[in-house]
Amino acid sequence: MLKIAVFVSGKGSNLKSVYNKVSKEKLNICTVVSNKEDCSALSFASEKEIPIFLVSEKEKEGFVDYLFLINEFQKFSIDLILLAGFLKKIPDYFIEAFENKIINIHPALLPKYGGKGMYGLNVHRAVFNANEKISGATVHFVDKIYDNGKIIAQRKIDISHANSPEEIAEQVLNIEHELLPYIIEKFADMKIIITDSKIKILD
Repeated sequence: MLKIAVFVSGKGSNLKSVYNKVSKEKLNICTVVSNKEDCSALSFASEKEIPIFLVSEKEKEGFVDYLFLINEFQKFSIDLILLAGFLKKIPDYFIEAFENKIINIHPALLPKYGGKGMYGLNVHRAVFNANEKISGATVHFVDKIYDNGKIIAQRKIDISHANSPEEIAEQVLNIEHELLPYIIEKFADMKIIITDSKIKILD
């Protein structure tokens, strides 16, 4: 069984998608982590009785730091960390502690439309303003540079008929909800092979 921790900052639609679509026999969401107390994804986690942590690099009442999470995750043998709409940059020392174990879903076809500030509607607005005809979602490993890690998988979608960034966002989110559970299940089935040169997904 794949043990994962999910980091969220917003509504948690990708968290819900993974929870609902990946077999409970293959997946254990051990904890949900957020940088925001009022994050609505935490309500979902509470309903499903998933343990919650609030995290901050600065000392704040009710929050833990990333060193605490490193110890907790190692104690419980977390296999994979999923950033699903988490809007804070992960500290370098945390990334070093979980090399090739942190993945992110990005609402565009990387390497285009990635980097600092490229999240949420900002991404879709940039895509719309560039008059792109195709967009999509990317699942990639997380390294110390925004949206720079090795790409695991992408899905494309025709956005040529979209009339606004909001329409693109809706279309791409649907793709995210297909792609992310698929990749998580592949990790659970040990069908993602990582080498120095590339990442291969087995059938």
